[in-house]
Amino acid sequence: FHQDKRVLHDARPFAMAHAVASMSAVSAAVAGPRFTAQTAKSSSLRVSTLAQRTAARKVASQMASSNVNAIIVEEETAEAGTGNAALYAQFSKLLVDYEFAYKVGDKISGKCFHCDAKGAWVDIGAKAAALCPASEASLADVKNASAVFDIGEEYEFEIIKEDDGDGCLTLSVRKIQLEAAWNRCREMQANDEAVTSMVLSVNRGGLLVEVEHLRGFVPQSHIAIRTPNREELVGQLVPVKFLEVDEEKNRLVMSNRLATDMVAGEGLGVGDVCKGIVQAVKPYGAFVDVGGVSGLLHISQISHDRIVAVENVLAPGDELKVLILSKDAERGRLSLSTKKLEPSPGDMLRNPALVFEKAEEMGRIFRERVAAAEAAAQAEEGASSEMAGMEKSTDESTDESA
Repeated sequence: FHQDKRVLHDARPFAMAHAVASMSAVSAAVAGPRFTAQTAKSSSLRVSTLAQRTAARKVASQMASSNVNAIIVEEETAEAGTGNAALYAQFSKLLVDYEFAYKVGDKISGKCFHCDAKGAWVDIGAKAAALCPASEASLADVKNASAVFDIGEEYEFEIIKEDDGDGCLTLSVRKIQLEAAWNRCREMQANDEAVTSMVLSVNRGGLLVEVEHLRGFVPQSHIAIRTPNREELVGQLVPVKFLEVDEEKNRLVMSNRLATDMVAGEGLGVGDVCKGIVQAVKPYGAFVDVGGVSGLLHISQISHDRIVAVENVLAPGDELKVLILSKDAERGRLSLSTKKLEPSPGDMLRNPALVFEKAEEMGRIFRERVAAAEAAAQAEEGASSEMAGMEKSTDESTDESA
């Protein structure tokens, strides 16, 4: 509006000058000879003066317009400055309102946006990115955080170290997984569950195994697997059950014997004939592995003939067929016999191959004898009960007669 008005204002003096000049020309034409040179000169001077005044007015108008525009700009700038200051104040207030006071032990969620040699960089909504070192990326043994985290994915972390001075927090996934692993172990112990473990190493005291990425110990007395060279167990999977789960002491004790009895010992009954491997030879007998269950073949159950030294008859690694005499579920032990499988007394000393060949047949004969003995015992017990009843009836009749 101001610009349109200024244009009209600036054009008006020129229009007036043009009108005056035109009127002068018309007057001269009408007056003819009476319009003298002096009259023309006077008219020209009036036009010149009017043009000068118009130009002066134009300059004054431009200066006034410039001043007005300057005042408007100053007012708008001041208003803008006041608005920006208000916006900055509001933004600062929002930062304070949404600034979280993180502390060690807090569990938070964050999105991984970069992985490098240090670990995974995570956006947790704080002023600075947080770092999850590669050593804290997993309970499992990992060398690179990129093997665990996917860029753009969100994960749960636990804060393990406060602000390093630059606003960077140190995070861990390993601590969360560690807590969950101990909880699962306690639950499985309460439910008396058997789990599969990996043998990490062997020592004189027993086996060092891994369960749920936790290291546990299987004592010598709770190892059911018998082998001449225990180093062969390293890297193998063995079943175990939990004996002790103590997170505070970082103590995890397990039993292979109890788990093996539950897993492999099921289905084995007294009188069954099974294949076994001699694991160790002792002065009082030999330990035989029967389908993962440890069994004792006592020296008195090897043969009908007298044996002076067990090592003269058996050696570690020998394959036998044995008969199960009894089963101790609590200790996970079997009592075995080859004596009951001898076709003739002393065959285990003179011809063990024949005992191996005739084992099933001799086992069947043994079970028939046991069944017959049990039937005879039951019949005898029944007869005794009947005789006792008859005697009682006779005594009652005698009393009535008396």
